[in-house]
Amino acid sequence: MVQVDLNCDLGESFGNYKLGNDESILPLITSANVACGFHAGDQHVMSETVKLAVQHDVHIGAHPGFQDLIGFGRRNIDVTPEEVYDLVIYQLGALAGFCKIHQTKIHHVKPHGALYQMGAKDPEIADAIVKAVKDFDDQLLFVGLSNSELIEACKHHNLTYKSEVFADRAYEDNGQLVSRKKEGALIKDTNQAVAQVIKMVKESKVITINGNEIPIEADTICVHGDGQHALDFVQEIIRQFKDEDIEISAMK
Repeated sequence: MVQVDLNCDLGESFGNYKLGNDESILPLITSANVACGFHAGDQHVMSETVKLAVQHDVHIGAHPGFQDLIGFGRRNIDVTPEEVYDLVIYQLGALAGFCKIHQTKIHHVKPHGALYQMGAKDPEIADAIVKAVKDFDDQLLFVGLSNSELIEACKHHNLTYKSEVFADRAYEDNGQLVSRKKEGALIKDTNQAVAQVIKMVKESKVITINGNEIPIEADTICVHGDGQHALDFVQEIIRQFKDEDIEISAMK
């Protein structure tokens, strides 16, 4: 039986603004990437999300991003590797505090949005992100885009990594995610999303936006918690995985 982790980006509400359907999704997944207050989330949301994840025995991951609430951390920012290192350390420290009061620990780290995308392409940014994680706690798992510079940086720093694939995003021929600014970047059809995931998990391949087939490694599957169809995607992935003899199992 094939095993794969199912993760979701959560804890992205802020103040009076509610985003996502965390309460319904958390019981269904194995790993939660919790926003750390920069791109989304706040101190109360972080605490409540950690508490809820503990209740459902879901592994907690830090989801650090750029300090850009208005842009939801999805806009590129001109930063030095040193600045990237510090912003990752800062956010890991914030989430670790809430994990401590809820008698748990951070299990993994997955960068968010533009920080993730920049790290996937830029070796210096990738190195700064991964070095920050290793310096903070070298026992943490690192989650990064399959076959990207983030994975190469993990190999260089000897940090345990898991290759991530996306249910709700289209791929370019070079393995990068299609920019959200381009038509077809977001997969909104549930059956299409699930079919893409099954192919990635069982065949280690994905069909790109141009119709080409490229290799991919799938240790963990991401469904974006702020997506309109997030809960539908998760529920249907679970249902069809049973038919395909794929077991959803937490990253180790």
